[in-house]
Amino acid sequence: MDFVKAFITGGALCVIGQLLVDKTSLTPARILVSYVVAGVFLEFFGIYGYIQSFGGAGASVPLTGFGAALCRGVIKAVNEQGFIGIITGGMTAAAAGISAALLFGFLVALIFKSKPTE
Repeated sequence: MDFVKAFITGGALCVIGQLLVDKTSLTPARILVSYVVAGVFLEFFGIYGYIQSFGGAGASVPLTGFGAALCRGVIKAVNEQGFIGIITGGMTAAAAGISAALLFGFLVALIFKSKPTE
């Protein structure tokens, strides 16, 4: 049942994104940034925790989950370190995911040869 809930949650986020692409003049980059910002606000107001407890990876893997992780990190760092936590909290919370993305991107670049597009 966890897989179904994750599929429903992630699928709903994808449907919302596709509707934004089809029905608005927003560029994909603006939609992606909007997803991160929405995750920050939903986490700040305490709503994203409920979404994540229902959807599991369907809510934590998309960009909204990244925004929520940044917000959680900032809140924790501000409580522990004060004002400096505003700057350090988000990067500390997201460091593992960012590091993994850089590492795997580098490894793929070493293994495969890129070709110019025509």
